[in-house]
Amino acid sequence: MVIVLKNRAAIYQREAAEMLHNISLYPGLTEEQLCRFFPEKEATAKTLLAHMLKEGRVFRDRNGRCYANQEAQSGTDKDLSRCVWVLLDFIDQVEYHTVGEFPAAILCFANGDLYEIVPIPQGKETMICQLLRQPQKDADKRIVVVEDTSQIELLDIPQVAGFCTVAEDGTVSYYKEEAALES
Repeated sequence: MVIVLKNRAAIYQREAAEMLHNISLYPGLTEEQLCRFFPEKEATAKTLLAHMLKEGRVFRDRNGRCYANQEAQSGTDKDLSRCVWVLLDFIDQVEYHTVGEFPAAILCFANGDLYEIVPIPQGKETMICQLLRQPQKDADKRIVVVEDTSQIELLDIPQVAGFCTVAEDGTVSYYKEEAALES
């Protein structure tokens, strides 16, 4: 009987491919965000990222954000970054995720449902509400990311599972709109 031993590269090949894929999908991720894509393996992910940075397979800007190549370092999309924090908040329930089509930043399957994670910058409420009122063939549910809770009362969007804000440290706070009482 022959026992096949794998080297370190073979053992971490899947994680490395997934990390590169995430960096390409969501340019400007922080180290903490990248590591959180690997629940229960965050230390391994941190080591893997350090190795990829050293080899020049991934690049980090002066703000500590990671990119697939030096040309991609054209600035961080703070709306996308906030949506990634929301995705990471329930990553252990996510079967698949990818970049969404505007106005959704991220699409993901979680617990058998398709979710759109939609950022709404202040001042863009009316425009995005109009876009989201169009008939949708894709989304089952929407998670709406607002900059401030005062925006929620300005929004009339179908299929909203909930609203949330994201703090600078990545902490996500969720809100549900109260149904109006009829008299």
